[in-house]
Amino acid sequence: MSGTSLSLDDAVELTRTGDLWLFRGTSGADRAIRTLTNAPVNHVGMAVVLDDMPPMMWHAELGKGLLDMWTGTQHRGVQLHDLRDAVVQWCGRYHQLAWLRQLDVPGAGPGGVTPSQEAAVLRTIARLDGTPFPATAALAGRWVRGRVRRAASVEETYCAEVVAATYQAMGLLGPERPTNYYDPGKFWSGDELQLLDRAGLGTEIPVRV
Repeated sequence: MSGTSLSLDDAVELTRTGDLWLFRGTSGADRAIRTLTNAPVNHVGMAVVLDDMPPMMWHAELGKGLLDMWTGTQHRGVQLHDLRDAVVQWCGRYHQLAWLRQLDVPGAGPGGVTPSQEAAVLRTIARLDGTPFPATAALAGRWVRGRVRRAASVEETYCAEVVAATYQAMGLLGPERPTNYYDPGKFWSGDELQLLDRAGLGTEIPVRV
């Protein structure tokens, strides 16, 4: 992990589509997720940065306290939030630590990804937004099935599945593993996630909130 940290303002300014935001909390549910998956983090979201919109976070959670910027409503499950608001909620209300991990796509423009990848992100948001977040026991079952390469139903999904599905649609992850194979820790640098087409993820940068 990098010894350099960023303020939230600087991190929001720096983030581009495809960058990862990782979180580690202290609640019982947070610890249960990390224990089950043997991971250092319990939540992951993906940045979505479009020209005429504020930076957003694409993720899944149980809460419905923030406005979903795709539907204009508040609901649980898969959501597209204002990035700053989401980080403040996770670090404030949910008492989490946050890290930014930047995506590097060779040949991408200033937005961080190629036009075709950005289009794939928007199609994935249209397909998955509003999908319910599973209960804790169901989440564990989905992940266990994924570890033995058994895909789970699409009626529910959790945070790492959302990121994995979006990365697959962008051509950054192959289809050989189902999305429920992934947990938040798979997107931490220690797991050495292999992306396609020479894309890569940088070291985690702590974010001060």
